[in-house]
Parts: sequence; structure tokens; C-alpha cells
Amino acid sequence: MTKKSYDASNIEVLEGLDPVRARPGMYIGGTGADGYHHLLWEIVDNSVDEVMNGHASRVEVTLHKNGTSVTVADDGRGIPVDIMPKYKKSALEVILTTLHSGGKFKKDNYTHSGGLHGVGSSVVNALSTELVAQVKREGKLHEQTFERGKPSSKLKVLSNTRGSGTTITFTPDPEIFGAKLRFDPQLIRERLESKSYLHKGMEVVFHDETASPKTSETFKHDGGIAEFIVQIIAQRAKAPVPAAATAFYKAHDNGIRLELAMAWTEATDEYVKSYVNGIPTKSGGTHENGLKAGVVKAVRNYIETHGLTPKGVTLTADDIREGMVCVLSAYVVEPQFQGQTKERLNNPEVQGQVDNVVRPAVEKWLNDNKTIAEAVVARIILAARAREASRAASAAVSRKGPVSHKLNLPGKLSDCSSTDPDESELFIVEGDSAGGTAKQGRDRHTQAILPLRGKVLNAEQASTDKVASNKELTDIASALGCGIGTDVDLSKLRYGKIFLLMDADSDGQHISTLLLTFFYRHLRPLILQGRVFIAQPPLYRIDIGKETYWALDDSEKDRIVKDKAKGNAKANIMRFKGLGEMTADALKETTLDRKKRVALKVQIDNELETDRTINELLGKDVSARFRFIMERAGDVKELDV
Repeated sequence: MTKKSYDASNIEVLEGLDPVRARPGMYIGGTGADGYHHLLWEIVDNSVDEVMNGHASRVEVTLHKNGTSVTVADDGRGIPVDIMPKYKKSALEVILTTLHSGGKFKKDNYTHSGGLHGVGSSVVNALSTELVAQVKREGKLHEQTFERGKPSSKLKVLSNTRGSGTTITFTPDPEIFGAKLRFDPQLIRERLESKSYLHKGMEVVFHDETASPKTSETFKHDGGIAEFIVQIIAQRAKAPVPAAATAFYKAHDNGIRLELAMAWTEATDEYVKSYVNGIPTKSGGTHENGLKAGVVKAVRNYIETHGLTPKGVTLTADDIREGMVCVLSAYVVEPQFQGQTKERLNNPEVQGQVDNVVRPAVEKWLNDNKTIAEAVVARIILAARAREASRAASAAVSRKGPVSHKLNLPGKLSDCSSTDPDESELFIVEGDSAGGTAKQGRDRHTQAILPLRGKVLNAEQASTDKVASNKELTDIASALGCGIGTDVDLSKLRYGKIFLLMDADSDGQHISTLLLTFFYRHLRPLILQGRVFIAQPPLYRIDIGKETYWALDDSEKDRIVKDKAKGNAKANIMRFKGLGEMTADALKETTLDRKKRVALKVQIDNELETDRTINELLGKDVSARFRFIMERAGDVKELDV
């Protein structure tokens, strides 16, 4: 077998823009849809650089009818067209045909820019079947055309003109990208609109000639990213936590120039859109690292300073940032990007600079807005508790598949015949005896009854495994059908309303409290949507003559006797020891009948206070309960033992 020779004749030198056409992925990341659109982003970013440095105010993009050619125009200074003696060519031709050429290597020309390496325009030219450059400068309109990176005409003056600026029209080469790729109008629209948010006062116009009829949109947002954050939250369909409807906004221009807007929402993930010199950094980088570190430090300092550290749970950085939506726009004089596609910032010094700005700013905002701060802290504590609850509990009870009244239901559930959650109700009843009475008095079409035996497990103290294996709690979750924990899916909820129906005594109140704790920790969306109620069965039946009255407690009993038992009328009073002593008709009339019943809707007025109260009264730390009892011992008139 003869070996193939390898000598100097095998060495090839690619000159001009040939390297770009040979290995386009090195310059634009690939030859798929992302690389195809990257050509447009390079030209748009050059125009935006003019705006960023105060030389332009308007960028106009036109997607032509064929969907494969596009024009980008700005009202900036215009690319220089005078001859460069060294190359004996115009500056325009050098910029568009030579790698690493441009005006952004000197700080005097551009303080901040997205283009850094002088390859963007020349790469676009190299990968286009045709590129037409028109430049307005010094009263003249100049034009030069190119084909696959090589001049196809000389620079010429077309006419006299007013103003200044650059217009680039190009068509990506199907030899590189294939014949099927087209520009995506919606993607272009979103990118251009985000640019208008990042640069206050800049006007961006998008003409879409592929639409029928043709459309034109103008984007201009004087509010900048403070407006952007509101739009992002709305698009993600997750409202901010109620008290934090106002997003935090910070602008800083000392040491590092940056703008930051952020808010916490009810989403279960964090969402950060970051930019460097107007370029989206999808893979983050040191500026994002500084942001995240600063936010975590600020929140921890606030929690510690105000004594809000929760008991029984450790707050992690992920808990603090859960639900955070943020837009960070940083301007760096000499950014070091990872690759020509600029998806990640690598400047090590930027992390500390951003951290030093964000930490004190966020902490001051929290201190100045106590209501918002407490809502944010409560949301963080809930995230921590949800994280520590193992998914094993959810896996044990979460119902997979569509809503069905025949799938994995508890054997002791007396279900209703309706399959419409909007009209169906579930009554969780204390004890089998009361459950039997409730079953007789209910509306079988819309009301389901689930009896419980005794006091349920304390979900605040129990481990996740215990919650997952506890029959009473898993029966409740199975009956509801929507899953628990972070996997709650309200679209699978089988009942529109859930009533806790317990005896009107201290034991009944205790059971209600234990159930509310379970709902708060593991089925919280049901409470937030107003689907959980505490039924109000009477403690007394009072017969005066031919009239019957019902009293919820002693004070109401005394008032009824005083108001109704006039003259010789005698009040016959019966105290129910439990729901099982009531007749089915009496329970129906007082507690089950939609037209006559009274029920308390469970709602959360203060997240932080609710979390703290549940943890102190039902958590493992007994010292908080001891203090609670001792502080209120003097108020106790009767003790139900």
C-alpha cells in the first residue's frame, strides 16, 4: 500500500472572504434558520450602534415579498466612502470585503457597540448572492453592489441627496443555506421591538411585504425596559404577586452603565433576558452572574435585618430567584463575547461591577416598599417549602390523564353524578357518622361526600413520605384529582368548591386547622382561586313556640333567646355534640342547601403572616406555641378539654 504524499503542495491559503464561505459556522453559528437570521441581526446591530452612540435615531427594516431578501436603513453618519490610500479602495468596499475591518476598534468612534471584531458586514456580504450598499454622505447618494462577497460594480454616485445614513439590501445565498429557508416575520418583529425597549427614544420601523396586505409597524418606547418588563410578564401570563405589581427599575452609569427592571411573579421558574450593548446574550455570562448574586445578597440581608428568617426551612438562592422576571441591559466598553454570535459575556470584571450596583439598589427598594417586600419574602418562603416537599408525594396521588369520576377514587367517597366541575362540590366531613348524615341530606347530582376518621396528619410537621403515605390525605388528593405540590393542575380538578364540614366544637376546629394546613402547603392554588370553604354547621337548635332557630355559637344562642323568647315563650335548647346527632334534613337546611347555608371562604390576606402563623402554631418548634399560650392565657374564660 502506497502512502499518499503530504508536502507544501497540499497546503491551501484561503484569502479574502473565502474562509467565510468555506466554514460559515465559525462566523454565524450554523447554516440553519438561526444562522440565516444572524445575517440580519449583524446588519441591524450596526445601525443600532449608530443610535447607541448618538449618531442616529431611526432604523428601518423591510422584509421583501419573496421572504429571502431584506433591507436595513438608518439615519446615521453613513459608512465612509473616501479612498483608503493603503488599499486604494473606498472605505465602504474595504469594510464589506475584508475581515476585521471597521470603525469600532477605536473608542473615539464608538463608546459602546455590539460589533467588535470587524467581521459582521463582510460575513453577511460573503454569504449573500447579492448585497447592495447605499450611503448618504455630504449631499451625495453613493451605491456599490456585491455578489458573494466580491464587488460587482464600482462605487458610484447616484444623485444629490439630503441627510445621511446607510442602507443595506442583501439576499442570503441558497448555496450556503439551502433553497427552502425564509426570513420569519414574527421573529424579526420581536427582535426589533426588543431593540426599541432597550434604547429609549429610538424609532424602529418594520415593513413586512410578505403579508397580504403589506404591513408596517413602528416601535418606540420612551419608557425603555421599565415598559419591557410589564410586557414580558403579560406575555408569560403570570401575574406578579399581588403586592408586587410595581416592578423594580434601576439605571446606573458610574463604573458600569446598566439598566435593570425586575419583578417577582407566581411562575415556578426564573426568567432573565440579558443584553450587552443591545445584543441579546441567550447564554448569560458574567453580567447575569453579577445580577443573580446581587439579588440573592439583597434579599438575604433584608430577611435577616427584619427578622423574617423562617423556621424549619432553609432558603436557597434558587428559592429566592424563583418567579423572578428580569431584564438586564449592560453597556461594556470592551466586551469579551464567547464566539462571533455573542451569546455569552466573558468579561470577569463585569460580575463584580453588576453585583455592587444591584445589591444595594434592590435592598433599598425592599426597605422603601415594605408591603411589596413582605409579599416577595412570603413568596420565597413558599418556594422553599415547596422545594423541600419531595415529589414523591405528588407522584403518589397525582392523577394522570383526563378528568374521570371512575379513576383511582377513594372507596369511601360518595361521589356526585355530575361530571361538571363548575357545579360539583366536595364536602370533607368529620367522621363516618356525620358522613352518613351528610350523604342522606346532600344533592346527589352535585354534592360529593368524603368522610374522614378522626384528626388528620399534621402536614406542617410530617415528612413528605408520611404525607404521601397517609391514607386520609391521599384520599382527599385522589378525590380532587388535580395532584399536589408543584404539580397541581387545576384543569384536572373534579370539584369547583371544597367544603370542610366539621363539628362546631374545639375538636372540629382543630381538624379544620390541620386540613387548612394541608391545603395551604400542598394545594395552595385552590385557596388562591377561592375554591376552599369552611362550612358553618350550627352548634345549637333553639325551638321557641312553633319556630326553630339555629345558632353557630354561644353568643348567637344568647342573642336569639333574648330577642325571640318574649313574654311566656320558652326556649328549648339542644346542643349538638357532633354532626352525627343532626338529622339529614337539619344538616341539609343549615349547611348543605345552596340557598340557605352559610360558609366562610378561605383566603390569604398576608402571605408572610400566614406562613409564619402556621409554622409557629403547627411546626416542630414548641417554644412559639408556648409563648402564644402564655401571652393569651389571661383571655381564656373557658377551656374545652
